[in-house]
Amino acid sequence: MLLLLGGGVVATAILAKSKGLGGGWLLINFGWGLAVFAGVTVSYASGAHLNPAVTIGLLVKGDLDFPTALVYWAAQMVGAIIGAVFVWLTFKQHLDAEEDPGAKLGVFSTGPAIRNYGWNLVTEIVATFVLVFVVIGFGRVGDAELGVPAGLAALGALPVALLVVGIGASLGGPTGYAINPARDLGPRIVHALLPIKGKGSSDWSYAWVPIVGPLIGGALAGGLSGVLLPIM
Repeated sequence: MLLLLGGGVVATAILAKSKGLGGGWLLINFGWGLAVFAGVTVSYASGAHLNPAVTIGLLVKGDLDFPTALVYWAAQMVGAIIGAVFVWLTFKQHLDAEEDPGAKLGVFSTGPAIRNYGWNLVTEIVATFVLVFVVIGFGRVGDAELGVPAGLAALGALPVALLVVGIGASLGGPTGYAINPARDLGPRIVHALLPIKGKGSSDWSYAWVPIVGPLIGGALAGGLSGVLLPIM
């Protein structure tokens, strides 16, 4: 659900002959936020584990064991691939009509506005740290006697959706804010394998950045949350 709606809003905004062509960056930001809202809502049984970076953050924090994390990571990749295939099915004619190979790839995976692997990596680390750190903060348990307010987890998927909109609007410009290794790698594999007319390269030289960056950012957020959140 996450990848279908997330990839779908990008396709709507950038592909030739789409009724939403030219919808702009904020359309994409809000579309991805609502995609997260839908994905979190329907994945309640797993604790809404849609993102390997969030999973590794909870693993580092000690809220998850390693075998369970492996299962989540595998499921996240499978779900991302399936979602990307449905994007292709939905926008098949527009992908065929689009002449720009970069736009075709942009429907499936992220890429940098200015290619510099080191700084692109920093961007993904920072953006993902914000995501995972704040998501962990949402789950804080309040304590009336100490005057500690409860987190926003009781509001369900809405706070996470708004957070993703904010990250996209504020930090997404340099790299397209993958902030989720499965969200980028799964669809990139789909782009490489499917018979998309005139698709060009899948840009594998960049593919490690939206994997490594979010994993580092998520791990840092998980490790530091136990130290910083109690005193903030």
